[in-house]
Amino acid sequence: MTLAACEVLEKAEVIVGYKTYLELIPNFLVGKEVISSEMMKEVERCRIALTAAETGKQVALVSGGDPGIYAMAGLVYQLARESGFAGTIEVVPGLAAINSCAARLGAPLMHDFAAVSLSDLLTPWELIEKRLSAAAMADFVTAIYNPKSKRRTDQIVRAREIFLAHRDASTPVGIVTAATRENEKIAITTLANMLDHEITMQSTLIIGNSQTYTWNDLIITPRGYGNKYEL
Repeated sequence: MTLAACEVLEKAEVIVGYKTYLELIPNFLVGKEVISSEMMKEVERCRIALTAAETGKQVALVSGGDPGIYAMAGLVYQLARESGFAGTIEVVPGLAAINSCAARLGAPLMHDFAAVSLSDLLTPWELIEKRLSAAAMADFVTAIYNPKSKRRTDQIVRAREIFLAHRDASTPVGIVTAATRENEKIAITTLANMLDHEITMQSTLIIGNSQTYTWNDLIITPRGYGNKYEL
């Protein structure tokens, strides 16, 4: 979390969030009205937060990572617009998975990159495949969010096939699970071997571009300084 996020949580009178995320911030919940719910209840959580805010209370709706990246900020604004919400909404940035994972891996995002979620819960898989193909074809370093779940196991296999059509099998791939948390795991592998490693919903994969290399158990994508300056 950023310091700004900590300050907001300290000042909040009501804290709303997914149960698993709230369990990560127990110190901020003491003395607060806490409203938690299970997975798949995003709309309900946002409506509860907006309703509480309309009473004049200071409300914090907790997301994992950054609320504006694959999280709750967009849904809050959408529901606020539809309901005619007249209060003030502030998005407090956090560290997105792509930032935390990249830092653990070295410097894989030093050139243009894309992020694609493999979750087809809200996006048709046909569209996800098109986005994967476009990113792979354009040689973007690519971060893969929501790569695999207990129910959804085939998408990561297909994603690898798509990238192998455009990248060498030796392309570096970093897999970071539960970045910055107690159960954090890091694996540095290749496009050829990435499926040999444990991948879960808490994992984020970063697939290198054609220039990405490994050094000292790190992944580095050059920016191009070597072509412009004498290094």
